[in-house]
Amino acid sequence: MHFLLDGDPGHDDMLTLYLAAKHVNVVGLTTTFGNSSVEHTTRNALRCLQMGNLNHIPVAKGSVRPLVNEPRYAPHIHGDTGLDGAELPEATVDIQPLHAVDFIIEQSFKYDDLVLVPTGPLTNVASALIKDPTLAKRLKGISLMGGSLTFGNTTPAAELNIYLDPEAADVVFRSGVPIKMFGLNVTRMANATKERIADIRAIGTPFAATVADLIEYYRMALNKAFGLEGASLHDPLAIAVFIAPELFTLKKMNVQIELNGKLTRGMTVCDYRSSDGRRVKRDDAEFENDSAVVSGFEENVEVAVDMDVDGFFKLLNETLAMYQ
Repeated sequence: MHFLLDGDPGHDDMLTLYLAAKHVNVVGLTTTFGNSSVEHTTRNALRCLQMGNLNHIPVAKGSVRPLVNEPRYAPHIHGDTGLDGAELPEATVDIQPLHAVDFIIEQSFKYDDLVLVPTGPLTNVASALIKDPTLAKRLKGISLMGGSLTFGNTTPAAELNIYLDPEAADVVFRSGVPIKMFGLNVTRMANATKERIADIRAIGTPFAATVADLIEYYRMALNKAFGLEGASLHDPLAIAVFIAPELFTLKKMNVQIELNGKLTRGMTVCDYRSSDGRRVKRDDAEFENDSAVVSGFEENVEVAVDMDVDGFFKLLNETLAMYQ
């Protein structure tokens, strides 16, 4: 398979790139607004590539705003640049001439096994699906970080990536493309504590030291904002599932995006009930369907429900050790 990363780098987006580059065929990186403006996230993408000696991966700049609303950013988490916490080298290459939407469509014609890995708002992906209605049939799949089976982090119901452009998320989730969803219920398990950050620093390379500095900045910001003791490495799970699928448990279910709720706009409404009467486990409880509660909605998403945390950090550290 070939993979196209789409995101808003971003501390955890950075790790998605570094995992992917050493284990799968990456054909490009497209950027969007999200953690910061698209100008900042594009610069961050180029600098991350420079730091990892990955300048062969093309970068295409994408959406500056959501499909409908005004853009919002997260400087309280990722800093004013979207990647505060360390000095990164300036890029020596430039972005592609194509807009991210056109780059996605172009790559879909080049590769018949293309998987999109969006780890920010879904605006670029939705825009590409709208611009080329045949795109959905060409894509092998979409593996995204967004949403949640349980709570949100921007509102009680909504996770940031989906909340920033719920209309785009709705287009993607209704597209018919096979989707894997890594939401907060699992991504917060990938918790980079002080001890885990020290393990990265102990790799002993300048590269690992910079990565550790960046993740520590991110950890401290999350502690200030939410009282968390570790840095939630949300985004890299969306690519790690292709590198080490045994680390993750996913369940098929219907997922729809709430667009109109006063308190729930941007919520990923995940139907725990199964259309064939199977039991679907949620935390410590089990719910068994009967004819009165079967929804009839088609299972359109594989939702991550559990992960091997130690196994993930082992993969991450071994991969970061490949860089100098």
